[in-house]
Amino acid sequence: MRLQIVEVLRRSAQGVTRPFICRCEDGEVYFVKGVGAGRRSQICEWIAGKLGVALGLPVAPFRILDVPAELIEADGGLMLADLGAGPVFGSQWQEAMELAVSAVREIPDEIQQDVLAFDWWVHNGDRLLTERGGNPNLFWRPASRELVVIDHNQAFDSDFEPDNFLDCHVFAAQRLHLFDDMLKRHDYNLRFASALADWPEICAAIPEAWLFADPEMTVPVDFDLDAAHQLLKKHDHDDFWTTP
Repeated sequence: MRLQIVEVLRRSAQGVTRPFICRCEDGEVYFVKGVGAGRRSQICEWIAGKLGVALGLPVAPFRILDVPAELIEADGGLMLADLGAGPVFGSQWQEAMELAVSAVREIPDEIQQDVLAFDWWVHNGDRLLTERGGNPNLFWRPASRELVVIDHNQAFDSDFEPDNFLDCHVFAAQRLHLFDDMLKRHDYNLRFASALADWPEICAAIPEAWLFADPEMTVPVDFDLDAAHQLLKKHDHDDFWTTP
């Protein structure tokens, strides 16, 4: 049984999807993406998040939560229609700061390469950061030197641009150490295959409501699970590691 949200604290002013900040019955606070964020966004968060965890990335804890209908009815001026009743995606609140360019060099090369390889694999072009700015969708804990990975709603991007990715990804400096190393590429291919073995279970856990664009569940969502699976299976193709 899914944990229920018991209180909506506020809505974030940041991010395209402007997630709701909610307290759940477990006492934890979550950044929550509901129906207003888009069903595709929720699916991407779930699938990419689960694959990231399987790959060993330090992804912020997340789960599918439930919003009671009575909570939406007691709106309180927070535009809770954008949250919506039913299953939602929740990422647990993290005590950390957004990663800055100056802190990148403090992150071990292995973790940087893991994140870079993962984003390349799932076509996530939304982790960009250069000296000119950007949004890395990463948190950093300086005291413990821990990286926290968040936000995968832009994964499986049909307009993924390899050039821009390799120029502007927060860990782009690792590209030569990753893409030109055949042993590392082989190791990642094995790790990708192992993570992808969880595909049936990952998809089976997606709430039925997320698969439709309308409340009546008559219009399928604009997300093709089979196409996403085929994209992920390309890691074993000869040209997967070919860069522009």
